[in-house]
Amino acid sequence: MLLVKNIAKIVGVDESGRLRVKGRDMNVLGEIDNAWLLADGDRIAAYGTMDKMPEVAPDTEVVDAEGGMLFPSFCDSHTHLVYAGSREQEFLDKINGLSYEEIAKRGGGILNSADRLHETSEDELYEQAMERIREIIAMGTGCVEIKSGYGLTTEDELKMLRVIRRIRETSPITVRATFLGAHAVGRAYKGRQQEYVDLICREMIPAVGREKLAEFVDVFCDQGFFTVEETEQILRAGAEYGLVPKIHANELAVSGGVQVGVRNKALSVDHLERMGAEEIEVLRTSGTMPTMLPGAAFFLEMPYPPARAMIEGGLSVALASDFNPGSSPSGSMKMIVSLACIKMRMTPAEAINAATLNGAYAMGLSSEYGSITVGKKANFFLTTKIPSVAYLPYAYTSLLIHRVFLRGQEVK
Repeated sequence: MLLVKNIAKIVGVDESGRLRVKGRDMNVLGEIDNAWLLADGDRIAAYGTMDKMPEVAPDTEVVDAEGGMLFPSFCDSHTHLVYAGSREQEFLDKINGLSYEEIAKRGGGILNSADRLHETSEDELYEQAMERIREIIAMGTGCVEIKSGYGLTTEDELKMLRVIRRIRETSPITVRATFLGAHAVGRAYKGRQQEYVDLICREMIPAVGREKLAEFVDVFCDQGFFTVEETEQILRAGAEYGLVPKIHANELAVSGGVQVGVRNKALSVDHLERMGAEEIEVLRTSGTMPTMLPGAAFFLEMPYPPARAMIEGGLSVALASDFNPGSSPSGSMKMIVSLACIKMRMTPAEAINAATLNGAYAMGLSSEYGSITVGKKANFFLTTKIPSVAYLPYAYTSLLIHRVFLRGQEVK
């Protein structure tokens, strides 16, 4: 048993049973002031105000929050954090005026990462990735989705997914895996895109399915990458192996990615820098979670997704980091929440809901994670003393996350 006492405020309390929060409700966060929380094993058992704190058994671990706040752990539903090395040369290229598309045409971008990954052993990939995993845990993330997509050959895609499986088996963080062979066209198939799509469908996906290496299948459905028709072909192939769709959509253009995602019951459509009224309407009655990645918009100096239009249109929205070496080299969900408030005019409550419960929904995990709820997994963090919930995104570089607990255990 674990008892946390002297909590200034528990944030994200939700006993409604809902799996996601939508529209106007996104601006409401359940809170309890002057509180305690009890975890039994890996689950939240109870919570309440300090004047009603229960007696506990002598062997209960007692943690004094010392007036800090308690938040549910962030749920980061879109990352590419298994990669080899960094790409700061492209950072310099961007400074010197090259666009994302221009860097890709010169052989940089995703293909650059694929070349490096091919030369890196599975053990080295795992060691590099675990450094990033430890970093994001310390920054408050408790659930993470990790994509392949820097392999672009059957052998290397499987290598990435095996690394992801190893992370799942050896880290306290909750991991979901996504097969993203359709991240770009492999070098060997330049000028033969349909042949590469056929390789994904006939060889890569069956291999992933046989080893049960992923829960999701993703496609970069956007201008200069994969078409709606190719996306549909890949999603159908994935469905034969139980892979649930997730789509990279509308980052570079209004691509039809939202529509093909909703049509194929995608759990999420991600990026959404280019969104119109039609896309909002398509999403309104769907089970698909629109997921915004403001870290990529910030790093690439692109337009930010129209969060206000989506929320005011009644949608639920999620936030994720897009942690990757080329377009969003940071896994700080606290910073993502700040960017959402500063650049997309989301309120702190909206941004926190988007980064917790709705992020969990975008991984199929919101029945177990994403809020402070009796019976859910005891994933939460304690802050230093802060004056308000809004201070968390306001103080966007301050080290406010003081202690981290995953599955009812402190991670040090």
